[in-house]
Amino acid sequence: MFDFFAEFDIAEIFKAGMVLFAVIDIVGSIPIILKIKEQAGEIHAFHASSVALTILIGFLILGESILSLFGVNIESFAVAGSFILFAMSLEMILGIHLFRDNTIGKTASIVPLAFPIIAGAGSMTTIISLRAEYDAINIVFAIFINITLVYIVLKLTKRIELILGEGGIAILKKVFGIILLAIAVKLFTTNVKALFV
Repeated sequence: MFDFFAEFDIAEIFKAGMVLFAVIDIVGSIPIILKIKEQAGEIHAFHASSVALTILIGFLILGESILSLFGVNIESFAVAGSFILFAMSLEMILGIHLFRDNTIGKTASIVPLAFPIIAGAGSMTTIISLRAEYDAINIVFAIFINITLVYIVLKLTKRIELILGEGGIAILKKVFGIILLAIAVKLFTTNVKALFV
């Protein structure tokens, strides 16, 4: 109990949460979500959110063990993750598509919505990368907060799109793309030193 309070840090939760928010980019994904809803007929917000939460928490718990099987330390993965975040930031800033598969099926709430749009390669890489800087309990809270936001956005997608408009969504994507680019640079410079010690 005392260890929990010793590791609990609001600042870490906020920082980790902002990184995940930028990577998941649920607001920027509204056009994709609308397309899925149009083609699949219905999106189950709770189902999609709970599956994404399970994937992200599972990867937080088991990700490091999986890495150790391949003889990779967390700093090396963080550096690799910084390249993924760098590529994702360019995707957001330049409007190119590198990571998302928009194939629509009957299980649209799970594939492609929960995975890989919400809990995709970028967010899983980010979670392992964050382990190099933050305590696990703070990352768990950051994941819960983000998945709660994901659920709210999924429930209110059409309304949010009407409020923001295409221009508003485009601006948000660019802003979070620049933030993500800065985070990628910081993640690289913080962890790359450990590879040469």
